[in-house]
Amino acid sequence: MTAPLLSVRDLCVRFGPVSAVDRVSFDVSPGETLALVGESGSGKSVTALSVLGLQPASAAVTGMIGFEGTDLARADASTLRSVRGNQIGMIFQEPMSSLNPVHTIGKQIGEVLAIHQGLRKNAARARTLELLDAVGIPEPQRRIDDFPHQLSGGQRQRAMIAMAIANDPKLLIADEPTTALDVTVQAQVLELLKSLQRQTGMALLFITHDLTIVRRIADRVCVMTNGNIVEAGPVASLFAAPQHVYTRRLLAAAPSGAPASLSGEPHSVVSATDLKVWFPVRRGLLRRTVGHIRAVDGVDMDIRKGETLGVVGESGSGKSSLGYALLRLIPSTGRIALLGQDVQSRSWNDLRPLRKHMQIVFQDPFGSLSPRMSVREIVGEGLEVHMPRLSAQERTARVEGALEEVGLDVSTAARYPHEFSGGQRQRIAIARALVLEPDFLVLDEPTSALDVSIQSQIIDLLRDIQQRRQLSYLFISHDLRVVKALAHRLIVMRDGQVVEQGEAADIFAAPRDPYTRQLLTAAFDLAAPRNVTQTTLPTPPASD
Repeated sequence: MTAPLLSVRDLCVRFGPVSAVDRVSFDVSPGETLALVGESGSGKSVTALSVLGLQPASAAVTGMIGFEGTDLARADASTLRSVRGNQIGMIFQEPMSSLNPVHTIGKQIGEVLAIHQGLRKNAARARTLELLDAVGIPEPQRRIDDFPHQLSGGQRQRAMIAMAIANDPKLLIADEPTTALDVTVQAQVLELLKSLQRQTGMALLFITHDLTIVRRIADRVCVMTNGNIVEAGPVASLFAAPQHVYTRRLLAAAPSGAPASLSGEPHSVVSATDLKVWFPVRRGLLRRTVGHIRAVDGVDMDIRKGETLGVVGESGSGKSSLGYALLRLIPSTGRIALLGQDVQSRSWNDLRPLRKHMQIVFQDPFGSLSPRMSVREIVGEGLEVHMPRLSAQERTARVEGALEEVGLDVSTAARYPHEFSGGQRQRIAIARALVLEPDFLVLDEPTSALDVSIQSQIIDLLRDIQQRRQLSYLFISHDLRVVKALAHRLIVMRDGQVVEQGEAADIFAAPRDPYTRQLLTAAFDLAAPRNVTQTTLPTPPASD
């Protein structure tokens, strides 16, 4: 038996009286992938951060974290610095928050090389170019001097991986590295990690809440909830015969079901003809327009009463721009009609009476809810604007009715957004949209940042509300498993254009366009292990 590379025993992490991690034990062997799985708040990320001593200063850590004969739980700052980024690499969940926005990608990767290998500027730049090429960033010679905001989400995550593997670590910790990525980019990142692992022999501690990813990438899995590991074992046996009730619940929580059939001949609620959203590209001292980014380029669409139109595509395909344009939140050209009335030609003031008929639920509920307002104020704000004649009692009744409809206790109306979980915050955002009794709702990635069990709850909630109210949805998502559970019809977008549209069931069964087939393969094939294309890693150069 090979000795474990990382051995964690009875790890406890407490924040005051709250125990975030409670007597957690596991081993990671060289070359092995161990997945820590659980919902938000289960303690998996705190466990991973504690391995490198990156937990908040307010945390009290006890137990043993053994790494090659050193107990990192009791190591001094100097020892931890020598291990971090050198023997143990870390990929954080949100690269935009982890990368320094004022430094280029090349400078940030070069800094890692300079600190741990003593490489000088030219050698560090050469090694950085090799790493960027190894992780699949196109044209590394050009992108090395880009800032993080100039890269796509997938490219930023690849840059983080390049930084994490720069010093050939023996252990790589990946904390939710694919959560906010498109399915195709997600598949590419997973293939990249497995390829790097096969060539270098590094161990991988993979943190996620997505069990389909675990089935694809991991050798063993530990299931966490409430700070405890409730089940552990090889991936194949755990998926085939889960023992703990929590594990069985997680496995059963994938989005499922189908939208209710439409009855009769429902009339059109929202339609668009030759809709275009072009953003000008300006250059020079006088900022002259030298071109356009065609975010939406000539889209025709129609949504009927009680129907869900799913919009899918990768980041940058124009999905969100289409939704914002339909609501007149961004400038566009072409014809837009809501309930038979022309929306596009109306002035801002003339458009106000129609606003209550069309609402939106944003991707990030925490960012879209004011932290200074209570739930009652957030949900009731639209009533004050669009229905000012309501009495205080009538307004309170409507707010409480909306909260009850989305499954929230009315006694929580005096609380603030930070006091709720992610799923509860999304329910608040839905209540805010529903309180005005709209006819049309734009749902912009409403489940992308949620655990799979919460995703299922939100999908069931949206289906139930749609049936009762006969609401029309524009459902924007890159997760085709969620779209399949909710959408009646589907449009697939790429580079601002619709490449395929039709009945959702027909497209899922027999996609015609190669791009659609690529998306479906990436979305529904994640659970099946595949051969990984080998990537040749560069050899670190000697110091100048």
